[in-house]
Amino acid sequence: MVSTYKVEFASAGERQLSAFDKTIQRQLIWRIEKPAHDPRLQGVEKLTGEECLYRVPSGDYRILYAIQDKALIVLVVKIADRKGVYRRLRKL
Repeated sequence: MVSTYKVEFASAGERQLSAFDKTIQRQLIWRIEKPAHDPRLQGVEKLTGEECLYRVPSGDYRILYAIQDKALIVLVVKIADRKGVYRRLRKL
């Protein structure tokens, strides 16, 4: 039996998602739901220098999330344009 992870949002991730228009929100949500079945699926990369953060591309945007294997949770911590998603990352 394959365990499915629950997708949760950190307050910043939820706020960032709601700032996008509805079309972009649907695109991002579709992409966010994929890690629930396999959080380390093809196209997902672990961030260099970060202990538990992964990134997944979605068009011009990047979704950063942490995987909590023991609790079966994928925690979306940041969603931003690919050019600025890594700025101020240390404060997460």
